[in-house]
Amino acid sequence: MIIYIDPDDLPEKIPDDEMADLLLITHEHFGHCNPDSIRKVRRSDCTTLIPEDMGLQFRGDARRVMAGDSLTGDLSIKGVDIEVLPTYVSCNDEKSYGAGVGYLLTLGGSTIYHAGHTCAIPDVGLHSIDIALLPIGGHMAMDKVQAAEAVSYMSPDVVIPMGYVPVGEGTSAAEDFMSIVKERSPATKVMILEVRGE
Repeated sequence: MIIYIDPDDLPEKIPDDEMADLLLITHEHFGHCNPDSIRKVRRSDCTTLIPEDMGLQFRGDARRVMAGDSLTGDLSIKGVDIEVLPTYVSCNDEKSYGAGVGYLLTLGGSTIYHAGHTCAIPDVGLHSIDIALLPIGGHMAMDKVQAAEAVSYMSPDVVIPMGYVPVGEGTSAAEDFMSIVKERSPATKVMILEVRGE
């Protein structure tokens, strides 16, 4: 089972033998949705989930979803239970819903949360999460301090930072995030992924 979420690599960086069985799009803003990459990774039998408010059109098995949808049990997709969670546009006002969605996946006994592009995530603390992918770059999404605070109440086993500029002066945002999480939530491991092709 190969799952892609928000494929935004340049298409030439995506290996031809890594096509998706399941493709999840959180929203269509720049940095999250590259139509050329989507075309490259979609197999003919790929199931694609896209937010209800997204403008792009897809052929084949493409399903519109919205926050609150539960594709679990008999509705699961290819053996993966999926809950669609809201995103928030303000880190100060938890009721300001943002564009797009987040996804909570359960497969192989593990629960994986991909937050999408969001600030506050008040609903997520109610779930047991093994792996969390959280934005840390700020700009209408959580920054590294807010994301570390979210880790403290979610208590995932592993957290993967995303949505930041990987290279900068001094330590990177991801390294700063790792230090904050290590101090506040020492039981959670921070995994910094390498950028493909770098």
